[in-house]
Amino acid sequence: ARAGYFWLPDGEAQPVTDEKRGLALMENERMAAAGERVMVVACRDFDPSTFDPKGKLIDLMTDLTLLAMVGIVDPPRSEARDAIARCHSAGIQVRMITGDHAVTAAAIGKQLGIEGEALTGAQFSAMSDEQLTQNLDGIGVIARVAPEDKIRLVDLLQRKQNIVAMTGDGVNDAPALKKADIGVAMGITGTEVSKGAAVMILTDDNFATIVKAVEYGRAIYDNLAKYVRYQITALVAFIASYLGAALFFILGGVPFSPLVVLYINFLVQVPIAIALGFDKPLPGLMDRKPRPLSQPVLSRAQWARLIFSGALVALGTLAVEATYEAVDPVLAASMGFAVFSLFNVAMGISNRSETESAFQMSTVTDRRQLGLYGLAILLTYLPTELGFTQRILGLVPLALNQWLLCVGLAFVLVLVYEVMKVFLRRRGDAAQPATTASASA
Repeated sequence: ARAGYFWLPDGEAQPVTDEKRGLALMENERMAAAGERVMVVACRDFDPSTFDPKGKLIDLMTDLTLLAMVGIVDPPRSEARDAIARCHSAGIQVRMITGDHAVTAAAIGKQLGIEGEALTGAQFSAMSDEQLTQNLDGIGVIARVAPEDKIRLVDLLQRKQNIVAMTGDGVNDAPALKKADIGVAMGITGTEVSKGAAVMILTDDNFATIVKAVEYGRAIYDNLAKYVRYQITALVAFIASYLGAALFFILGGVPFSPLVVLYINFLVQVPIAIALGFDKPLPGLMDRKPRPLSQPVLSRAQWARLIFSGALVALGTLAVEATYEAVDPVLAASMGFAVFSLFNVAMGISNRSETESAFQMSTVTDRRQLGLYGLAILLTYLPTELGFTQRILGLVPLALNQWLLCVGLAFVLVLVYEVMKVFLRRRGDAAQPATTASASA
């Protein structure tokens, strides 16, 4: 618009006509639509005797001679498209907010697989909150935005109960980074102001790293939930065992001595808890939809299953103790310790997943899992065989058939879990999806 002339290949300058201006604009649109950033090179000669170096340069930007239009290709990282595809499969919406030309931004967004309409900052700011709220899910790219537009976008997404992650690197990004639930500043290109406003700094400036962090976070949450399910089931089993023993006066109302309880809690259960805490992520982790914010760690249905499982463990333990009490109370207590500890191993293995079969998971092929559960079994076996632990815990050695009975009952518990998992798979008992949005700047 500021050019009055243009150069021909032979160096001759000719006036810009409406036709030539239209051709230049069409070429600009063509390069922008190809995802190129367009830079225009122009010049103007000045008379040194009349030129004022202190004057406003913008006032001198008239009657320029157009020299060239340069299309700069800045291709997205090869892993960015895959990362965005993983976000979509995980129920995470990705929006691109950029200072690029709207046509360029739309082309880059298409290359990356970002879904939705492309808007300019002017179009975005002209829309009311009600209009944006209705159409927000259909917007994928916003170009040439002002800092206040970024804050407004974050606010609108949060009003729709989204968890918003905003990335940015400039000073103007700081307010939006602070407003977002998770502000992510660039560690390499980011300003100190943006880093101070963010809660997280991306050291490699790579969007794929954020997606990997989401995957790690889901895996950690899964393992925490496994541990909670296991510990609550074990606690219910302990309480139910004492209540049942007191009610039916089994072993004088004391199914386990205090030292045996401490031994199970601090030795047998520890490797099981470690195995659950460091378990590998389940397949399809990034194919799930996000959890609603209001969803508790344990639902009512899960509580019911945990109480049922704990009561079943207590029933099996008390049945063994009641059977052997008439033979020898010490033997009955030893059998109770052994079967309860092996029940713990069975609970740990089965709680690795609520729906996946324990026989299909890598319990045997995973060396860490195999070693930790093997250690729990060893810690169950040794106290009944070593003299000093027999004296401390009040236990006696068990015969082979007695061990086989304990192992068999533990295996029955695994089968009960398997039946529950079959029903859960048929019901599709999974967390209800919630939309999570990631706004990228």
